[in-house]
Amino acid sequence: MSTPDHDRLLIIDFGSQVTQLIARRLRELNVYCEIHPFQNVTAEFLAEFSPKAVIFSGGPASVIDEGSPRPPAEVFDLGVPILGICYGQQVMMQMLGGQVKRGEGTAEFGRAYVTPADKRIDLLNGWFIEGQEQVWMSHGDHVAKIAPGFEVYGTSPNAPFAITADLERRFFAVQFHPEVHHTPNGKTLYENFVKMAGFSGDWTMGAYREQMIEKIRAQVGDKQVICALSGGVDSSVAAILIHEAVGEQLTCVFVDHGLLRKNEAEEVVGMFRENYNLKLIHADESDLFLGKLDGVSDPETKRKIIGGLFIDVFQKHADTIEGAEFLAQGTLYPDVIESVSFSGGPSVTIKSHHNVGGLPEKMGLKLVEPLRELFKDEVRALGRELGLPASFIGRHPFPGPGLAIRCPGEITREKLHILREADAVYIDQIRKHGLYDDIWQAFVAILPVRTVGVMGDGRTYDYACALRAVTSVDGMTADYYPFTHEFLGETATRIINEVRGINRVTYDITSKPPGTIEWE
Repeated sequence: MSTPDHDRLLIIDFGSQVTQLIARRLRELNVYCEIHPFQNVTAEFLAEFSPKAVIFSGGPASVIDEGSPRPPAEVFDLGVPILGICYGQQVMMQMLGGQVKRGEGTAEFGRAYVTPADKRIDLLNGWFIEGQEQVWMSHGDHVAKIAPGFEVYGTSPNAPFAITADLERRFFAVQFHPEVHHTPNGKTLYENFVKMAGFSGDWTMGAYREQMIEKIRAQVGDKQVICALSGGVDSSVAAILIHEAVGEQLTCVFVDHGLLRKNEAEEVVGMFRENYNLKLIHADESDLFLGKLDGVSDPETKRKIIGGLFIDVFQKHADTIEGAEFLAQGTLYPDVIESVSFSGGPSVTIKSHHNVGGLPEKMGLKLVEPLRELFKDEVRALGRELGLPASFIGRHPFPGPGLAIRCPGEITREKLHILREADAVYIDQIRKHGLYDDIWQAFVAILPVRTVGVMGDGRTYDYACALRAVTSVDGMTADYYPFTHEFLGETATRIINEVRGINRVTYDITSKPPGTIEWE
């Protein structure tokens, strides 16, 4: 637990697929919140955390089943507002004297419409302006009897207790999910809830910056810090924030594994050395990485080789920094959440996009993770607060293994060169048409096949490539970007004309799921 300087809202997670969205909605309202699995929330935890309000998430279980998830009974004695969502409503009713029954013709999945009751409450200010509200339902069980003290303030065809509240205790419960975009007015409901709870909206990047600088100074003291700088937004923002806190005590290590985009190493190193004057080791280890990857085609093997070499190389250069006691990482809050499984067991794997995953155990260093309370959009906001160039903050995500996973099959220097050139043309096209900021991620994958073509009067036998561009909010799900045929035709022509080695261009229109954003 952290950030005691802010009013804090506790989200008790019962395993919903969209619990993170609750936190995102609250952060957008400048309210600091943390998600904790129900089994970790004890009476002692509540006393230490001291939340100003509590939200119960949804979840896949049935409150009727023996051993189903429950919050500690002490949560109802805190004297703070509580909002129960879907399963959260049902567990609240069950524990407070109501009744939940199995779904028998009362299940609702998907879009539904809630009608207001005669009485109105502040939670619903701005709702029911046009009579009904569209919401997103996802429940099989249903509340058959509300708990004593509760009244009904909204109904749907299959949920007669869609919105209930005990105004005296400030307990509120809804059967739908206000956090998803299918509940268009859901943010207003959250806004009303935190307003009633007395939150001041003090969670700003300016305040976070000042407080985190103080915390970093207190943690690090006069010791040395090393930071693995990938050139991505997360590690870059972490590096600049730590440098602002401890200055010359920070040394960044930028490992060039030979799998970066065109001119990327020069751009990253140049930006940091010219604009921030921090100590930076540029470790060009491309020969080592490409040598070890020679002849390897299995994607998981590629990742393991790259991850292992990265650790070895970082270790080698870190050993040259005398007195280093701290390792800086760009860990984000979603990674923290995902490291604790809903069942309470340990995380199965370290997230592969963390280039320094596993280093603390090997190096015996203490961690500095100044972004571990932030979502991705908040990291970008902090980057703007720190003065990083807008063009850099808005860069598309780039995977730790780099171009290795955009080159299915064996990796060769020739294929990497072709891929870099094609990718540069593609991104230039996207920028030229003013589409870059509308797209979450865009790249080219070079395919492990050669195809016959005709260029001029001659026959060619060159590589095919696939263009990929997706829209997304957080990378968990994604849709392909709907380029016009004119754009795709123009881009294909440019790539074939300007990049020697490619004679066929395709566009990947697979969504996630069932596909992934990257090809490997």
